[in-house]
Amino acid sequence: MLRTPTGGAGHGTAPTAEPLVSIGAVLNHLRDEFPEVTISKIRFLEAEGLVEPRRTPSGYRKFSPEDVERLAQVLRMQRDHYLPLKVIREHLDASERGERPRIPGPQRELPDGSWEDAEGETPTAARIGRAELLAAAEVGESALDEWEAYGLITPMPEGGYDSESVTVAKLVADLGKFGLEPRHLRVMKAAAEREAGLVEQVVSPLRRHRNPQTRAHAEATTRELASLSVRLHAALVRTALGVRQH
Repeated sequence: MLRTPTGGAGHGTAPTAEPLVSIGAVLNHLRDEFPEVTISKIRFLEAEGLVEPRRTPSGYRKFSPEDVERLAQVLRMQRDHYLPLKVIREHLDASERGERPRIPGPQRELPDGSWEDAEGETPTAARIGRAELLAAAEVGESALDEWEAYGLITPMPEGGYDSESVTVAKLVADLGKFGLEPRHLRVMKAAAEREAGLVEQVVSPLRRHRNPQTRAHAEATTRELASLSVRLHAALVRTALGVRQH
């Protein structure tokens, strides 16, 4: 366990003798299970009331073991149950009051901004909200609007974004630091769509098969072909640029 000096009170928990840790130590701890988590994400969850770390007199955040576990629960419920933060917060608060709330099923965002159970729907990826995507990519609304206009980021039909959008957003933001604008990245988007089309030609007959095991094999094949396609694409780009991989 990480060790650091103790401080004041945390989120709904009694004072503890356990040592408190910095936000950097929390990040390192969570990344064992959640590789994509960032300091911005932790700060965003704090801003949304999911966790309330203590503060030193100089203003530094200090997290108790209970805070770290609560953050892990939030991230698990996002990843495994595809829930919006409001629903997660209500669930965890009820648990802390001694209640035994059931874990809601996948949620669907309604036109008025509220959420409801999406009974019978089988989610394919964890869903995050717009504010969460902005926090993860560390960009403003105008940048995300431009990425969407060029088709680099696409909202899900039922609202929100899938987890891969976070990866894409971070990469687009990083490329932007080198002067590559969204309009320059359309060629990469087009190449990705062509590669996806090739994969779809291979797996489409398997997906239409009546045998459930064959359909399950189609999904495994899709993941494997996607991985091989990405590796081939990276190798071809390095070859074209004359870059050697160390």
